[in-house]
Order: sequence, then C-alpha cells, then structure tokens
Amino acid sequence: MDTKDIKILLVDDEPDILEIVSYNLSSEGYQVYTAKNGVEGVAKAKKKNPHLIILDVMMPEMDGIEACEIIRNTPGLESTIITFLTARGEDYSQVAGFDAGADDYITKPIKPKVLVSKVKALLRRLKEDKKDAEEIVKVGNIVINREEYKIINDGEEVLLPRKEFELLSLLTSKPNKVFKREVIMDKVWGNEVVVGGRTIDVHIRKLREKIGDHHFKTVKGVGYKFVL
Repeated sequence: MDTKDIKILLVDDEPDILEIVSYNLSSEGYQVYTAKNGVEGVAKAKKKNPHLIILDVMMPEMDGIEACEIIRNTPGLESTIITFLTARGEDYSQVAGFDAGADDYITKPIKPKVLVSKVKALLRRLKEDKKDAEEIVKVGNIVINREEYKIINDGEEVLLPRKEFELLSLLTSKPNKVFKREVIMDKVWGNEVVVGGRTIDVHIRKLREKIGDHHFKTVKGVGYKFVL
C-alpha cells in the first residue's frame, strides 16, 4: 500500500496540535483528516474509514476514551489502528485507553519527527506479510477469520479490537504452548513501539471476558498459554 493511499484521522481540541501534526503527516504523503472533539471524530471515522486514528484523551463533548469505545464497536473499523496522543501519562489513563481498545499510547509533548517515526512504525502493521498464514482457523469451538478480523465463539460472533484479535490469533496458533511475555510483545506489538508493562495483562483480561476465562492460563513469571 502506497503512502498516498493511507488515511489518518487526527482528533484533538488543540488547534496548534491539529495544524502541526497534520502538516508533518501530510508532508509524508498521507491523507490526513482532522476533528476537534470526540463527537466529530467518531462521525469522521465512520465516514472516512481511516487506517490510523490518533486520539487525544481530554476533549470537550466526548473524550477520547468514549470515542475509542464507539469506534471499536463500529462495523468496518474493528482493525483500524488507534493510538492516544495526550499529555496524560498516568497509569490509570493508559489502562483505560487499552481497555477501550487502543493499540498504543503516545505522550505529549513529542517532537514532530519522532511522532512521524512512531506513526510509520504503527502503520507497518498494515504491511505485515500474512500470505503464509491460513485465513480461517478453527480451534475447538472458536473460528478465527484472519482476513476479515472476525471471531466466532460457540456460534456467536465476538467483536475484538485489533490487538486483542492478534493476541488471540498468536496464542491459538499453538494451543498449550506457553508464549513468553517478550515473545508476545514482539509478535503482537513489535519492537518499534514502546507500550506499558501492563499492556499484555490488560488485553488478556479482556479476552478472558469475551472468549472465556478457562481458555487463558497464566504461567507466573513466564507468560500465557491458550488451552482448549
């Protein structure tokens, strides 16, 4: 996919941020759309179907957390990459963001060139070669459609954000195998993107809620495994 074909939505209530970030991303050749609050961001996301959404947390009318949750539950936007760009660096804010379905968390202030590099790293996920992987995999009562990012659990479709889907896909690729935390981080999030240490735990907790607690076992001090 060429850079000119990639659509990025920037949602922030600070005009300076919108101007600076959109200018730097547009200079790289991306199609950049902007919104000044969560309500406008959700509407534009549904209309433009962007590949990447950069969301501020604290905004008027609707904050970024709520906007992220709505976007994640919108058909067609399940695999959209979402990252928060905010001055709030507290752990609880990051956990709330991941709970809402975010893929990453970038803290302001950040130099434009560094932000562009992070955006490029996030977008590399769109270019991952999945030709060798089976598009539809059945593990027990779970059917995983990698091409459409769909999960069927006991006959019921389950909507999963991109990272939860990729984590489930990794763990189910080898049932009963213990995946070390560093392997999970590398395979699902990649080496280029720095995420909090609790990220894996948050995503496992969400999968337990949606797929079934009995399928996910913690191996203390090592990692996680999927069991039938």
